[in-house]
Amino acid sequence: QVQLVESGGGLVQAGDSLRLSCVASGRAFSGYVMGWFRQAPGKEREFVAAMRWSDFGTRYADSVKGRFTISRANGQNAVFLQMSSLKPEDTAVYYCAAGLSTVSDLTRIAYDYWGQGTQVTVSS
Repeated sequence: QVQLVESGGGLVQAGDSLRLSCVASGRAFSGYVMGWFRQAPGKEREFVAAMRWSDFGTRYADSVKGRFTISRANGQNAVFLQMSSLKPEDTAVYYCAAGLSTVSDLTRIAYDYWGQGTQVTVSS
């Protein structure tokens, strides 16, 4: 059974940094893409960042480019999202997801597995 468990969310002030973690278990993820998504109250879930497990290829949403960094731990099924220069509009529940790497465009991956989410709140 595949499980994705996020952690690291919290309440921070604008300009602060936060690091989210996602620990994956239940299968090998070498052929997968790991993604981060977020959903703010009253809004649709949106893509934030993704990384292809095999070659470390990454893709970011324009809204977070230059502020957020996705990475993974060697030898561990863990993915991280380092968030810097946080803004109130970054407030959302952040979800980790995993999907097979079937297309080159990392924004078009079909994600099969999702975590429960972790709340990030940025105060102004």
